[in-house]
Parts: sequence; structure tokens; C-alpha cells
Amino acid sequence: MTLKQVIVIRTDLKMGRGKIAAQSAHASVAALEKVTTTTYNAWTATGMKKIVVKVSGKKELLDLFMEAKRKFPAALIKDAGLTQIKSGEATCLAIGPAEEIDLNLLTKHLKLL
Repeated sequence: MTLKQVIVIRTDLKMGRGKIAAQSAHASVAALEKVTTTTYNAWTATGMKKIVVKVSGKKELLDLFMEAKRKFPAALIKDAGLTQIKSGEATCLAIGPAEEIDLNLLTKHLKLL
């Protein structure tokens, strides 16, 4: 079993690197909270593999989230509005950790950030 997590970032928001890092961390932890203990233990024991990919806008992010949450642990992050982004704006999403081969069917078309 090869587990990984996919973090998806919106590029149209023009977030700074620090903001992207913070939003990615929020998404990763939020999705991780939705997995079983068995999955958590297996993922952490094998290095917590993850990739970060991009989408061009909100619709693409939300469509992907709607599809992902039917099959995988997934978390959509909405900004608190304290810095660069308006409150409630969806910034990113994390899918998994889940079986890599299954995640690839959903996300292989996305380009790395």
C-alpha cells in the first residue's frame, strides 16, 4: 500500500509563499483528521508522502472538492481574512492520505505548483 496526500492550491489568488505554506498546512492537518488510525499510522510510518498541485480558480477547486469528498478524506480551507485574502474565500484543499493509485485517477491531470 502506497499512501499519499494531494494538496491543491488556487493560483488566481496570488498568495505569497508564506500564505501558501500556511494554507497548505491547514489543509493537510484538516484532511488528516478525517482518516482512520490505521491509515494515519501507515502514512506516518512511510514518510507522509504528499504533493502540491495547482488549479487556476475557485470553480475548479470546488468541483474537485465535491468529487474528492465522495471517495476520500478531503478538507477545503477557507481563509479567516486576517491578511491577504478576504474572509471565507476558499484557498486550497487537501485530499487524503489515501491509496496513491486511487488519488492519481482524480488528480493526475493537475500540474505541480
